Amino acid sequence: MKSRIELIRNDITKLEVDAIVNAANNSLLGGGGVDGAIHRAAGPQLLDECRTLNGCNTGRAKITGGYRLPSKFVIHTVGPVWHSGKAGEPELLASCYKSSLMLAATNNCKTIVFPNISTGVFGFPKKLAATIAINEVITFLEKNDLPEKVIFCCFDAENYSIYTELLD
Repeated sequence: MKSRIELIRNDITKLEVDAIVNAANNSLLGGGGVDGAIHRAAGPQLLDECRTLNGCNTGRAKITGGYRLPSKFVIHTVGPVWHSGKAGEPELLASCYKSSLMLAATNNCKTIVFPNISTGVFGFPKKLAATIAINEVITFLEKNDLPEKVIFCCFDAENYSIYTELLD
């Protein structure tokens, strides 16, 4: 299973894959962090398509074209804002990964790249978020042939270090 999981430290908008996952807000109309970077790199057509989707609930995912990105698709998922951990945040984050992986498989994506969902301004504890992400991906890959490769793309050294430790 681990042969189908890769860890990199890079800019997610530069990766040539079938799908990149966008850690979006509920509107899907762009924001800060990885969301803003993906919208800027994809160009205005991404925003135009996102306007037709009527937003997205926390823990769910929706798919669009990749436009000017080197990826075919962008899978937008809305991670939970961390409050105390007692408002269903872990389950909602797990659902982000499941929903995104199901969309990738349904759309015949062989490769998918995840950022560190909810760990920026949404304040989710990074080690807990990484543990949930890895567990959900392994569980999904055990039962599904697609995607063939799941890449965790960390932008910062702290998340990269956490994922390195957990994947070893």
